[in-house]
Amino acid sequence: MDSIDLEVLKTSAAWVAAGHRAELVTVIKTWGSSPRPIGATLAICDDGRVVGSVSGGCIEDDLIARVREQGITRSVPEVVSYGITADEAHRFGLPCGGTIELAIEPLGAHSRIAELLDMLEQRQLVERRLDLATGAVQLAHTTAGNVLELGAGQLTTQHGPRWRLLIIGAGQLSRFLAQIATAMDYHVTVCDPREEYRAGWQVDGVQLVHAMPDDLVLEMRLDHRSAVVALTHDPKLDDLALMEALKSDAFYVGAIGSRVNNAKRRERLVQFDVTEAQLDKLHGPIGLYIGSKTPAEIAISILAEMTAVKNGVPAALQVKHAASPEAPSTPDAPNACVVT
Repeated sequence: MDSIDLEVLKTSAAWVAAGHRAELVTVIKTWGSSPRPIGATLAICDDGRVVGSVSGGCIEDDLIARVREQGITRSVPEVVSYGITADEAHRFGLPCGGTIELAIEPLGAHSRIAELLDMLEQRQLVERRLDLATGAVQLAHTTAGNVLELGAGQLTTQHGPRWRLLIIGAGQLSRFLAQIATAMDYHVTVCDPREEYRAGWQVDGVQLVHAMPDDLVLEMRLDHRSAVVALTHDPKLDDLALMEALKSDAFYVGAIGSRVNNAKRRERLVQFDVTEAQLDKLHGPIGLYIGSKTPAEIAISILAEMTAVKNGVPAALQVKHAASPEAPSTPDAPNACVVT
């Protein structure tokens, strides 16, 4: 499962390789309300096919209509704006008079999209610099930073996994969590020293590591763009890893388990010299309350909470599982450990 931006790059590269003309469209600036963020991308083929999104549909319709009427005629990148006037804002569905500015780049061999994809296949974080006057492109390895920068006639974008997620345990829930997180541009690593769980692991593009989780946490040197989720239910595996993760700069550390089990876990972690301030970073019971019942729904719940924390949503606006109504413990409640 690919992220939207990766799908845009792969599809546009395939169009060019098949002899089509194509353009890459990138949101470079917004004012007011905008349905898509800066850095969002769309590719359009000379036959009107599109992949990705820059507005949610309204501006895409205009871009498609122009290509079908005029074809793709640009030879160098162009910056265009939508929603300048109130009439245009109404026409293109930009709420509150919002305005969006796009860079439209004609693609070809000089665009180095295939080379960029090769670097992304190796899980590298890549900086792509586009000369807006000539269309020339430079690629370079980089570290996590701004998704997009515009200045001095150059558009610089970042591509690749800008966030890291370490999942402890290779069970069924881990598979769903890894698949969805990968589509959200996380570089996912799964750690499980138990042979019986590793043998059945099948998630493309996700690294499975045979190591003790606490050792791997230290080895990864977790930073503010890293998250750790413990899913084994085994204190021997989860607790030591959580101890090291809570002492790191990871923006999110969570563990599965009931309220009772999480309370016991917190007591154990204090004995491992985890401070109260560090313990406050632990999310457990894990996830936002969405009434989840299946492993896939629980994975969505976990990632919803991770996303809220990553995006700075105030805790008061998040409905925690720990604040949800008590659910009865029954044999047919597969997520009783999560919501009770």
